[in-house]
Amino acid sequence: MAMNTITGLFGGASPFTALQKHMECVLSCVREMPSLIDAVIAEDQEQVNEIKVRVFKSENDADEVKNGLRGHLPKSLFMPVDRRDLLAVLTTQDSIADVAQDVAGLFIERPMGVPEPMQPLLRTLTQRCVDVCEHYGKVINELDELVEMGFRGREADQVEQMLAELNRIEDETDDMGIELTQILHRNEDDINPVSVMLWRQVIEWIGDIADNAEKSGDRLRLLIAR
Repeated sequence: MAMNTITGLFGGASPFTALQKHMECVLSCVREMPSLIDAVIAEDQEQVNEIKVRVFKSENDADEVKNGLRGHLPKSLFMPVDRRDLLAVLTTQDSIADVAQDVAGLFIERPMGVPEPMQPLLRTLTQRCVDVCEHYGKVINELDELVEMGFRGREADQVEQMLAELNRIEDETDDMGIELTQILHRNEDDINPVSVMLWRQVIEWIGDIADNAEKSGDRLRLLIAR
């Protein structure tokens, strides 16, 4: 592998540059989720279609960065972290965009109205899951400085605090997901049985967006600890 290829992939900096670039694409996916839910609630299928196109484009961009990093990261490359740990973070991080794509795709495959009792909390849950991803993105952006400090000192303590806050916010989304599922079940007699099943899936997937961000943070914590 030519050295200029590696330098180009990492932007002349560290392997974390590609990881940060990948997360930018992932965030482009998840930031569409609140607008997607608004469009679904408004039964604006044209807007749903437009958002789906943007989500799929961002997810494809994330895949290109992911595949580029995997393909141009030789085992012999000297790095401050283990190659396997870095790729584990990348894989879990990529799953965030995959789930956002699944949510957008489902509303194309089967347009569904949102039961009115679910609408307020569905909006809140979706936005809070985006908040979790945004918070994780801030952690990723701290990595370059963390490397310079040798994963020690004030910067390391700050990242650990940010990861603890990430876990706390994600816990909120778990509670919201349970409450939203309870609302769905209380109103399931008024909803098509297939829609009840699919709404359970949507609620789970939206929660998975935050859950995968938390898992990415946990893998990052292991990477830093080593």
